[in-house]
Amino acid sequence: MSFVPGQPVTAVVQRIEIQKLRQGDKLILGFSIGGGIDQDPGQNPFSEDKTDKGIYVTRISPGGPADVANLRMGDKIMQVNGWDMTMVTHDQARKKLTKQKEDVVRLLITRKSLEETVRLQLKSMLS
Repeated sequence: MSFVPGQPVTAVVQRIEIQKLRQGDKLILGFSIGGGIDQDPGQNPFSEDKTDKGIYVTRISPGGPADVANLRMGDKIMQVNGWDMTMVTHDQARKKLTKQKEDVVRLLITRKSLEETVRLQLKSMLS
């Protein structure tokens, strides 16, 4: 999914709800992120055109809460609990995801395979 800054973004999205795992006084999500408007998008392996400064899932802990919720490496996080994540720094994204008062994180994500599935379905409907 590519975009032009300042222009509307069209994306196929999926909702994912992650129940955080409590370990002592810590709440664990089971995934890591990369990206952000303060990061070099050229270093992001999931940015197709190397200009996308979005927040991407870079690692999933096998068997962890994110894995159980079907979050995948390479997913682009569009929202966290209703908060827009398309123009945030890496640290802002991390803080939204790790709020200690929230046991559940509701994500709106997009992934390449979702877009491809919709494209194929539209193509078959138009044929």
